[in-house]
Amino acid sequence: MSKMQTQTVTRVAGPGVAVRGNDIDTDQVIPARFMKEVTFDNMGQYAFFDARRDDSDAFNDHPFNQHDDASILVVNQNFGCGSSREHAPQALMRWGIEGIVGESFAEIFAGNCQALGIPTATASHDTIERIMERVEQSEGPELTLDVESETVMVGDEVLDVRIKPSQKEALLGGIWDTTSLMKSYLDEVQVTADNLPYLHNFGA
Repeated sequence: MSKMQTQTVTRVAGPGVAVRGNDIDTDQVIPARFMKEVTFDNMGQYAFFDARRDDSDAFNDHPFNQHDDASILVVNQNFGCGSSREHAPQALMRWGIEGIVGESFAEIFAGNCQALGIPTATASHDTIERIMERVEQSEGPELTLDVESETVMVGDEVLDVRIKPSQKEALLGGIWDTTSLMKSYLDEVQVTADNLPYLHNFGA
């Protein structure tokens, strides 16, 4: 019987949104008080919740308030640092983000993104600055992040990016969702367990 594969991720495309600043941590992406919810279903509305509001709780000029249709996030250095909470990429994904391009990412954050099928591509400071400047134009061009070629197309301009080899393999091979893959092997795990004497006789 063939095993389940998750959907391959070869490219993501759509409007971009630039969130400037180094060391934007996961508590800024989603404040800790929203982590008590039982499911991730409502996480999208909490993305950058505090950063998007002023002292009177009114929406400010945060990029997420100005580009609420964006699907590719552009960031600077060490994005997603701080705690290892998986709620941060969950919030971004449920807000609409399908790919992220930045100067660098916290390792655990990038791993949590991979587990959701969200590519995290890196590029030099100058390249990221170039993308941000284009995105921030009044009618910024659509972005296309190509996982296989490791490029970002900004309008008609093609820029090189880097994707970690293990992430690239997982996304292109459709093996990024390890939970689904493990579930697809449960029958074989059960057969193996049933034939292990120390498990079969456990409690006898």
